Amino acid sequence: METLLNSGIGIILAFQSLGEWLLAPMKLFSFLGTEDFYILALPIIYWCFDAALGLRIGVIMLLSSGLNTIFKFAFHLPRPYWVNTEVQALSAESSFGVPSGHAQNAISIWGMVGSYFRKGWVWALAIFLILGISLSRLYLAVHFPFDTIVGLLVGFILLVSVNRVWDSVGAWAKKQTLAKQILTAFSGSLILLLVGGFVAWMLRDWTMPIAWMQNAARAGGEAPNPLSISGLITSSATLFGLFAGLAWIEKHGGYLASGSAKQRFLRYLLGLVGLVIFYLGLKFIFPSGENLMAYIFRYLRYSLVGFWVSGGAPFIFLKMNLADSSKR
Repeated sequence: METLLNSGIGIILAFQSLGEWLLAPMKLFSFLGTEDFYILALPIIYWCFDAALGLRIGVIMLLSSGLNTIFKFAFHLPRPYWVNTEVQALSAESSFGVPSGHAQNAISIWGMVGSYFRKGWVWALAIFLILGISLSRLYLAVHFPFDTIVGLLVGFILLVSVNRVWDSVGAWAKKQTLAKQILTAFSGSLILLLVGGFVAWMLRDWTMPIAWMQNAARAGGEAPNPLSISGLITSSATLFGLFAGLAWIEKHGGYLASGSAKQRFLRYLLGLVGLVIFYLGLKFIFPSGENLMAYIFRYLRYSLVGFWVSGGAPFIFLKMNLADSSKR
């Protein structure tokens, strides 16, 4: 494995040797694969354009993020700038390297967009973004080529799997009671969390090599904390909240993202206020850290974020006549 990773150093150095003019576009592509971007973009799609597409994107994004963390624990391999001082550390990450979360999420999310619309120009845009986001991680020296290939492979398998079972799972869920839907969503969320927690627990005696820590410090930013389960809690909790909110709003008539430009604009502004309260406001109130109490409150916070996006905000939109019910 070490030989395979080291062989990728030459590719990264060759890519970086193309010049600093690539830094800005590579940073932009990398941003398009971050949690911050998706948190801003997903509500726009769900609240203002197409709730069905927004739901598909949200589900596959959260599943991909959760699985990526689990695979990172399982591989527990370094990032290029952790092990090699020749590459320029143009960004900093605190988690393990394999598989690339940016590449995995890119093919999962943008592949979902392409398969939803099934139009040539949409697929062309999706492929362009997938490649751009994936290559940006090589240029920034936060991933080896191997990391990116594994991420693309895992993301593709997830995309195919989710598309294959989407209709059948949806049909089954519609026949269940609200309580059973929420319980099922909570159970699935806990399974994802427990599997990841178990894999991390298996590495309880693992220690990060001192050389990795020293090399990582060159990039500045957040210090490596590769065995943190905070990201896994974020994914599993938001997924639970998203499903719970969807089940709840469906029992109250459903939600359509159609409407006038003014309605869409007001929905986004109103929804964004709630999102800021739950995502940022509660962050300052709830305890933080790597302990049980902090984990519980983190789960609660992100469950509320997911519920607000799919259920809470749409319910308020309906009450304020800013949207229509899907069952009207």
